[in-house]
Amino acid sequence: MNALQGRDLLSLADLSAQEIQDLLQLAADLKAGKVKPRCDKVLGLLFNKASTRTRVSFTVAMYQLGGQVIDLNPNVTQINRGEPLADTARVLNRYLDILAIRTFEQQELQTFADYCDIPIVNALSDREHPCQILADLLTIQECFGTLAGLTLTYLGDGNNVAHSLLLGCALVGMNIRIGCPGGYLPDGEIVAQAQAIANSRATTQQPPTEVLVTEDPKEAVAGVQILYTDVWASMGQESLADSRIPIFQPYQINDQLLSFADSHAIVLHCLPAHREEEITDAVIEGVRSRVWDQAENRMHAQKALLVSLLGAD
Repeated sequence: MNALQGRDLLSLADLSAQEIQDLLQLAADLKAGKVKPRCDKVLGLLFNKASTRTRVSFTVAMYQLGGQVIDLNPNVTQINRGEPLADTARVLNRYLDILAIRTFEQQELQTFADYCDIPIVNALSDREHPCQILADLLTIQECFGTLAGLTLTYLGDGNNVAHSLLLGCALVGMNIRIGCPGGYLPDGEIVAQAQAIANSRATTQQPPTEVLVTEDPKEAVAGVQILYTDVWASMGQESLADSRIPIFQPYQINDQLLSFADSHAIVLHCLPAHREEEITDAVIEGVRSRVWDQAENRMHAQKALLVSLLGAD
């Protein structure tokens, strides 16, 4: 039995370093056509937030495996009409084989996990975005051939993507730097969790990887191999977008800031991008950008996750 079969993925911290490596290897093999598992299962998508890449990549991945997908739009089900989540969870548990949820509160994911025997996947919450980071790590590994010892800098709002990057990088032995303005730093509990993971991997020969949170964007990017950014106002924060622009402007990934990074550094963005805000058009379309490979890899990484959680052959 696959070690992940039947399990939930609510946080990247639910995975071990070896399990992440195994998922990345499987994703690479699936992408290359080296393995072609089949899966006659049913995936439910319960999305309370808008989605392009997550919805389409999960759907295509499941169809390519031979399975089926049901889009559980909250607007045409009883979910938005006051039915308790526990009741919904217990019913869907009897219909579906796996359920991916995109929502606001992390606790909603936990409620489904508590009342379902089928695997529950965090397809994005306000706290974490683990599926995105699996695709990011796959993209980085494709570019550099390894993960351990590389340094990734995330610039912008200390949001769900920043949280999952902290955990994911610490687990695979990458240095992680977060550059954010004061008042927009990542959750201190997750920073401490990432630091504890980094310390736990240290040996007498290998010191712990770096986990740095700084308000200085130049310090954050100095000599790094990967620069990463996201929108400055996440879903649900649209009314704050204009007021944040002058605060976050020093953290924009542009040619000037990119010049402080390693000469072979790549640039990532989880999309959608607000060009000329968090990233310039020149950079996202430039030779350093791996954004489109990163977007494609959502499908391959999530296909590997589906295969592993469902135990497909």
